[in-house]
Amino acid sequence: MSRSVNREKMSSVFYADSYHPIQSGSIDGTDILPHDNAVYRAHLCSLATLYDPFGDPKVNGDPYCTLFIAHLSHLTTEQTLHKAMSKFGNVKNLRIVRHIVTGASRGYAFVEFETEREMRRAYEDAHHSVIDDSEIIVDYNRQQLMPGWIPRRLGGGLGGKKESGQLRFGGRERPFRAPLRPIPFDDLKKLGIPPPPEGRYMSRFQIPSPPHRRRSSLDREDRSIEDGRSKNERFSVEKEDRYHKSERQKKRSHRHERSASREQVSDGRNLEDREDRSHKPDQHRKHSGQRERRSSRSHDRSSEARSSIEREYRSHKRHKHSKHSFGHDSHGI
Repeated sequence: MSRSVNREKMSSVFYADSYHPIQSGSIDGTDILPHDNAVYRAHLCSLATLYDPFGDPKVNGDPYCTLFIAHLSHLTTEQTLHKAMSKFGNVKNLRIVRHIVTGASRGYAFVEFETEREMRRAYEDAHHSVIDDSEIIVDYNRQQLMPGWIPRRLGGGLGGKKESGQLRFGGRERPFRAPLRPIPFDDLKKLGIPPPPEGRYMSRFQIPSPPHRRRSSLDREDRSIEDGRSKNERFSVEKEDRYHKSERQKKRSHRHERSASREQVSDGRNLEDREDRSHKPDQHRKHSGQRERRSSRSHDRSSEARSSIEREYRSHKRHKHSKHSFGHDSHGI
């Protein structure tokens, strides 16, 4: 049982959230004494607070959007590094650290991206990529984001080569291994060294996440104000929507009422038309009968006038004939 637990611990690692020089010199993060002079020098600088991570005037930009690039080739230029890093996002600023006298590259640089999302994308994908035949190491900006940070020139830093004998653990390239020996919790607490996170170890293949941006009280107040504004805006928008909906419903009801009244008027007109049509044949019949009566009367009158004229003509003719016959008779006597 103990062997299986030891095997699991041998494949488990953990990473440092804050920097302590004595702990960084230990492979499992449980040392309580510095094992070389460089670690001792870094510890003295940490106790005396001789290093100010924000005192470098060349360091500018947003640390949460900035990456640290190490193991660069001395032939790599700003244009080459810019082209390589542009694959992961928009590069806002870039600085290759050079020797103050010769101007030669010192093999590391700082790259600032437009957004934190682009920085995290490059942090995950650009690690161990090759630029100018050199495999680079990518890490977040520990100088400004890691509490207690001490640089390599003062005996601190992370990583290192075995040949130098000054390896530093707890970083992305060389994490702490899960301790196999008992952990001296009391001694670590006296020195201010955070103990190993028992039960919360990570796998060697898991990628440690960079620190997230902390929201201050002012940011929270601004957020609350923005949330209040957004709520008020939403309420006003909802109120306007309700008003417009009620107006639309009123217009629709008025339209329905108008259409219903129009339908009623049209129905009344149709009934009147039907009644008129039903009355028209009777009126037509009446008019036709009156016309027939008038025509018959006029015909009777004309026939009577003709008959009276014929009577007068006949009587006149008879009277004339009688006169003519009476003259002949008197000549014969």
